Amino acid sequence: MDFCLTVLSALLAAVLGGLYLVGAFRKRRANEPPVDKGLIPWLGHGLNFKNDTLSLLQQMHKKHGDIFTVLIAGHFYTFLIDPLSFGAVVKEGRAKLDFYPIGYELVSNVFAFRPSQNMRKIIETSSVKHLSGDGLEVMTQAMMDSLQKVMLHDLGSGESPKPWNQDGLFHFCYNMVFRAGYFALYGNKPGKGKKEKESALKQDLKESEEIFKEFLKYDQLVPRLSYSMLSFGEKKEVESLWSYFWNILSVKNVFQKDNISGWIIEQQQQLAETGMPEHMRDRFMFCLLWAAQSNTGPASFWLLAHLLKNPQAMEEVRKEVTAVVRDSGQELKPGNAVLNVTREMLSQTPVLDSAVKETLRMAVAPMVTRAVLEDMQLKMNDGRVYALRKGDRVAIFPYLTHMDPEIHPEPLVFKHDRFLTTDGNKKEFYKNGEKVKYATMPWGAGISVCRGRFLAVNEIKLFAFFVVTCFEMELMNPEDRIPPTDNRRYGFGVMHPTHDIQFRYRLHY
Repeated sequence: MDFCLTVLSALLAAVLGGLYLVGAFRKRRANEPPVDKGLIPWLGHGLNFKNDTLSLLQQMHKKHGDIFTVLIAGHFYTFLIDPLSFGAVVKEGRAKLDFYPIGYELVSNVFAFRPSQNMRKIIETSSVKHLSGDGLEVMTQAMMDSLQKVMLHDLGSGESPKPWNQDGLFHFCYNMVFRAGYFALYGNKPGKGKKEKESALKQDLKESEEIFKEFLKYDQLVPRLSYSMLSFGEKKEVESLWSYFWNILSVKNVFQKDNISGWIIEQQQQLAETGMPEHMRDRFMFCLLWAAQSNTGPASFWLLAHLLKNPQAMEEVRKEVTAVVRDSGQELKPGNAVLNVTREMLSQTPVLDSAVKETLRMAVAPMVTRAVLEDMQLKMNDGRVYALRKGDRVAIFPYLTHMDPEIHPEPLVFKHDRFLTTDGNKKEFYKNGEKVKYATMPWGAGISVCRGRFLAVNEIKLFAFFVVTCFEMELMNPEDRIPPTDNRRYGFGVMHPTHDIQFRYRLHY
């Protein structure tokens, strides 16, 4: 009897301990935001969050107001909705709010990569050196060369009239920008003579098509993988794709190529010096590929889709870009569709800049998240003060601001000139009569801001330069509407469309 009682007591203690760990007994403390744990222990609102983040947060906002805490898969997230209060999170120091504990967990789950203690400093130092200033100019040039290699290869430049090519618009944009970015970062097969170089180019182009195909498979699995919600078959597929990319992007294979980005080389050298094993550096290569190339292709799709559906916007962008090319002293002629687009030229396109910003406003839905490292106070713009609990997470979902009609009138309508100003200054936006500093946050903000945002914008603009100056394009069905976004990708950067739309294209020259 005593033994049975002991066993039952142990089981009861285990159950109660488990319920405590999953948040079943959590109570709202004084000055804390409203808490909504949902109906399912541990999981809370996890399924709704994964399937449609926007709808869940809109419901919680309506129910609880501008700040609230929800349970999502074992973690309590405090969401801040008021854009006038974003600075309280974005500007807070790392001692209290830090992204890296969450980032480390994410790369571990999604890429099976274990960051070292020196990773933050290595990434920040190399990114400042290579993704801004003079380094950005080198990277932009490499991207321009790679885009021309991918986009202009084997398109009948010697034929007249030029043949039409048909493709899905999303597939075309993602494919071209991804493969160009892959070459710009990881280099190309070496070749000495002309014949050997031509053979190496053909191999590179064929191999990059296969890499893109496998990358697309993996990219589709990333949201479910990050939530640890894969089926058995999907887990096996992820493991197979990991092996594929760890081999293709291994340090051993990549360093046999020519024209490798200095950004890649420097980070690998520093990681090796810190003692990181080579197999883990192979995994880091894959992390960099996904971080660098998972957003610019889809963003280019949304930009081109909106321009094709808005002839006036397309004409204004085309006119501006053509003038910049002409003023640079270049002239596109039959049989010669080669452009040299410099970083300086990319800085002379206010109309295109506005169109890109509008595209990002409508298509990018990141999650700006921080781990709460100590109990602290968060002061709202209206003076209210809320307590945040150590161990929780605080998050901002900027897409709600992007779609706020008070800040951005008619938010679902693409307005290519929304961000244009007559005096050349930054466009200002307002809510409740106050200027909104963080009216758009496509790249995050603060300590977790995207380090490659300048290069990413340059990639999108370079792609736009080439397609509007070198190609004729038209939708196969002019009545096709721009597809809606796939709600399952909220929180992962640039959204994907629910389906592709067909178009055709051919060289102008």
